[in-house]
Amino acid sequence: MGGEGRTSDEAQIVHIDGRRLRISNLGKVVYPETGTTKGEIIDYYARIAPAILPGLARRPVTRKRWVEGVGTTQDPAEAFFAKQLERGAPSWISRLPIEHSGGAKDYPLVEDVATLVWLAQVAAIELHVPQWRFGPDGERLNPDRLVLDLDPGPGADLAQCAAVARLARPILEGMGLAPVPVTSGSKGIHLYAALSGGQSSDAVSAVAHELARAIEADHPDIATSTMSKAVRTGRVFIDWSQNNGKKTTIAPYSLRGRPQPWVAAPRTWDELNDPGLRQLSFDDVLQRFSAGIDPLGALASAHVSPALAPYVAKRDASRTPEPMPSTAPPEPGAPRIPGTRRFVIQQHHARRLHFDLRIEDSGVLVSWAVPKGVPETPDRNHLAVMTEPHPLEYLTFAGTIPRGEYGAGEMTVWDTGTVTVEKWRDNEVIGTFTGRPGGPLGVARLALIRTGGEGEKSSWLLHRMTGRPERRRSPSFRPTPADASPETPAGSPSGSPAGSPSSGLSPMLAEHGTPGSVRALGGWAEIKWDGIRAIGTWRRDGTGAAKLTLRARSGTDITDRYPELTADGAPHLTIDDAVVDGEIIALDHTGRPSFTRLQARMHLTRAREIEREVVRVPVRYHLFDLLRLDGHDLTRLPLRDRRELLERIVEGCDDAVVVPPVFDDADAALATSARLGLEGIVVKDPASPYLAGQRTSRWLKIKHTRMQEAVIVGIRPGKGDRAGRIGSLLLAVPDPDAPTGLRYAGRVGTGFTDRELDRLGTALDPLRTDLCPVDGVPQADASDARWILPRLVGEVEFANWTPDRILRHARWRGLRSDKAPGGVVLEP
Repeated sequence: MGGEGRTSDEAQIVHIDGRRLRISNLGKVVYPETGTTKGEIIDYYARIAPAILPGLARRPVTRKRWVEGVGTTQDPAEAFFAKQLERGAPSWISRLPIEHSGGAKDYPLVEDVATLVWLAQVAAIELHVPQWRFGPDGERLNPDRLVLDLDPGPGADLAQCAAVARLARPILEGMGLAPVPVTSGSKGIHLYAALSGGQSSDAVSAVAHELARAIEADHPDIATSTMSKAVRTGRVFIDWSQNNGKKTTIAPYSLRGRPQPWVAAPRTWDELNDPGLRQLSFDDVLQRFSAGIDPLGALASAHVSPALAPYVAKRDASRTPEPMPSTAPPEPGAPRIPGTRRFVIQQHHARRLHFDLRIEDSGVLVSWAVPKGVPETPDRNHLAVMTEPHPLEYLTFAGTIPRGEYGAGEMTVWDTGTVTVEKWRDNEVIGTFTGRPGGPLGVARLALIRTGGEGEKSSWLLHRMTGRPERRRSPSFRPTPADASPETPAGSPSGSPAGSPSSGLSPMLAEHGTPGSVRALGGWAEIKWDGIRAIGTWRRDGTGAAKLTLRARSGTDITDRYPELTADGAPHLTIDDAVVDGEIIALDHTGRPSFTRLQARMHLTRAREIEREVVRVPVRYHLFDLLRLDGHDLTRLPLRDRRELLERIVEGCDDAVVVPPVFDDADAALATSARLGLEGIVVKDPASPYLAGQRTSRWLKIKHTRMQEAVIVGIRPGKGDRAGRIGSLLLAVPDPDAPTGLRYAGRVGTGFTDRELDRLGTALDPLRTDLCPVDGVPQADASDARWILPRLVGEVEFANWTPDRILRHARWRGLRSDKAPGGVVLEP
């Protein structure tokens, strides 16, 4: 690297590998706690280039930039992520587009030292990449590596991460993978293993998820695979979701924007046994690399197939009689084209009797669990759920899987034979199955149609097609009366039109309950999250771009108000079409829902204000129901089935979109809600359909604090510090016997912030009227009132009702722009 000019703070022109580059402010301190300068950062990236560039090659690089430096431990500086290549970037920097909901964005490809130096010049300290690469024509390839992010929760440390890494190592090696640890440069450890590129991101993510679950099952005291931060205290979170094709991980050898210049540093397994294990600085890493220590170098040469990795991860060969595959990649088998291949249907007496259908494909058995087995007639469809691929040796397996092992129970072969495949696509398989002579299947033309999700745990329908007269039945395949349920044709599981429900539907509502009534209902309990209800519509267009649209309970489109949920780069679902029901919440500094904080977001409509508040008040979307999936109306399915499908489609999403856990014990849920200072609970009947727009006793709510929605009908002017502003609001609630349909319910004068008072003034001024819109206002309240047309709804918390049904000790909670006056319900 040659240069022109030598002062540390003046701009310089440097020549790197034939590229001419302008760099400046080399003396600027970027890490105040260590005095590390911009010039030292550029020097680090230039010297570590031989180690970092192989891992960056052909991967789109997302950058995290600290323009003003990283700050200190006590006062960290703000950073921002950059995806689109910056304007003004040199034309010689390679770039390739990725489609987003707002259009294509050009990502930089970091393939030479000059590009690394330019990124350091523009304060791109952290470099993040996915686990996949671009192909020679710009196409997205399958991932060529698997990663586990071991993230210590509160009370856990780097040593505990190392312990979990040591637990993961033999499992990965048992799959034929050779993991390499990387201390992340932040808090935890990453484990990388090379892949052959034969599996999709969804398939690899499923492998990682099963591995994480297996470790959690054996070591729940130190590890968790659950994304919820509430369960991470004292545990290491095994973040398997980094394998999602939409996610990125800090690149090995990248600097981190921590108070000290730590690096995501590849380590040896011997180092992980060191009690003094610590994160490494950039000086440490440069010294190691100069000494020839590059543990990640072997990763590039590894080549294994992960097709059977999920199968191996779930099983211990010393404890189960099931056949185990070789660690070598499987021999090529029947390709995914029409032809004859083998199949087996096994009867599995596990926790619940079910059947497993397995079809030979590309050296493995692609498998589905079919709870009710093969349909006996074409007018019935049965649910099938894709499981992990099995080895070919499973074609003849029969035996007893011991208690405590995955899939414990007796496995027998129900029928086996060959299938002539007519069609094999990612979402549809059709073939004629010929069972063994005298077997229960006979000859059957069957279709498997995917209805939701991708890869393992995706949902399918198994359909018996017409056109083959020969068929034999077995009594063991007939569902018992308790299991029997009406089925509907493929393509419309509930019998509803494919276009229904729409995103404009009204949500299902809960009735008020008591502890006694919820115990009588049974079912499960969900926490009330103190947010606003929102129906979300996820839809992918013909170009592959997808977007989430949000509508409030009133039907108002609120999509643009929550860009972290709906805009480019927001959490991404893997399916094409879905309608979900949930609640948007804002968290306070303790991580608890805060309706007060949400008020700073829910009324904003100007893009600049929204952009500012996204940083100050981030929100989450807590989902609890699924109404539509890939064109199929699910509202008539039982809640338990809708919930299961919902959990599958949200797996791998960012923390901003989650499916909170449910409680089997309503009393425990109520106690937990009270202990956390939350609003209350909703108890739901797992067999309930989704009754859009209806309030039903199959959902019951219990609140700790009494709350009431009310219509604003007047203002009393403020005095003293509130002179010239609102002093209190006059409220009304529905009353069918009142002349105007409303009756006076009292006033509220506390709980307002200055910002809320300004917002209310702006909203209410256009609604002024000379006529009182409600009867029964006491003279004391009406004497100086300024009347308001009854258009807006607010919410208050209160102690109780007075004998004449006036709110006592009311305190303002906020406007409910998501609700209309006609939707206000009188609380008991």
